[in-house]
Amino acid sequence: MYDRIGLIKKEHSKHFGSSPEAITRGPGRVDLMGSHTDYNDGFVLPVAVNVDVMAGGRLRDDNKIGVYSANFKKSVEFSLDNIEFDTVNTWSNYVRGVIHFLKEAGVKLRGADMVIHGNVPIGSGLSSSAAIEMATGYLMQTLNGFEMSAPDLALIGQKAENKFVGVNTGIMDQFISRLGKKDHALFLDCRTLEYGYVPLDTSQVKIVVCDTMKRRGLVDSEYDLRRSQCEEGARLFAQWYPNVKALRDVTSEMYDEHKADLPEVVSKRVAHVVGENERVLRSRDVLQAGDFVEFGRLMNASHDSARDLYEVSCAELEAMVEVTRAAPGSLAGRMAGAGFGGCTVSLVKDETVEQFLEVVRVEYHKKTQLMPSLYVCTAEDGTGVVERL
Repeated sequence: MYDRIGLIKKEHSKHFGSSPEAITRGPGRVDLMGSHTDYNDGFVLPVAVNVDVMAGGRLRDDNKIGVYSANFKKSVEFSLDNIEFDTVNTWSNYVRGVIHFLKEAGVKLRGADMVIHGNVPIGSGLSSSAAIEMATGYLMQTLNGFEMSAPDLALIGQKAENKFVGVNTGIMDQFISRLGKKDHALFLDCRTLEYGYVPLDTSQVKIVVCDTMKRRGLVDSEYDLRRSQCEEGARLFAQWYPNVKALRDVTSEMYDEHKADLPEVVSKRVAHVVGENERVLRSRDVLQAGDFVEFGRLMNASHDSARDLYEVSCAELEAMVEVTRAAPGSLAGRMAGAGFGGCTVSLVKDETVEQFLEVVRVEYHKKTQLMPSLYVCTAEDGTGVVERL
């Protein structure tokens, strides 16, 4: 971490001629359970992990925002009075979107210079986008000194993603990035935003994230199609059950009663979401009880449903899941994030982690000729100040 703090200070001095007043971090996340339930008003069980985006900044005397990306080695500058989508430096749109919606919420902002640097692998399913949104939003809050609750800042980040960048995601990624808690998973009701923490004892098991190296872009994927299919399912169920506003309101019994009345593809999507919400609720209970074997079984069932009913897997994900489930000490292997590529997440017995990593590297390469990136993750705190100068 400290070499990255030094990097941010050095680049800030180089590009803006000053030291940052504050450095913040927004962590990436892994969804242990809750595949495509968030935008269906359902339940999720993510964890903030030990990769993040850091943002260091200082206020300036005009109404301009200057941003340097230490990853892309590019700079942008824009006026607080005219925040437009950047078709060239697209990475900057996450910063622009957050600042735009902070202003729209009535927050008085001053101009600022900032340097950002992330070690969340982009396009891997660990939500580098939410990490940059929360690091940016919290830096603006720290520098300008305005009050905003953690859930409200998460909602600002979601608006930036949905309405500025143009990716129609749910609230989970920003929420866990902002509100994560060390050594805990977070149970979130995506409709009410009620949340609670569930202990995650990583002295017994480790969370291992396995990057397939197959990149996916949500904007270009079938993500929006899946979302519209779910909305169609909710609309159909509302004919029979007027209280249904989203698939979160559909029970297994309701689905069984009417599955024959649904178009085939909509029926599959509904079956996944209904079953997944029930698995998340069950997962919260078994994790509270420290039953990692049953929790692993539920994680596997989540993946199989996302593959067969929601159809968001791919050859590389399936190869990785097959390898990770068979590797020493593995209790589970499932896709992380939206699917279509990116990462898997495994639950691995602590004493076999090194063997697990070795076997996965060899066997996945055999199957795909790709060399995976593997991360042994810990559950970390959410967004906060790293250093205040």
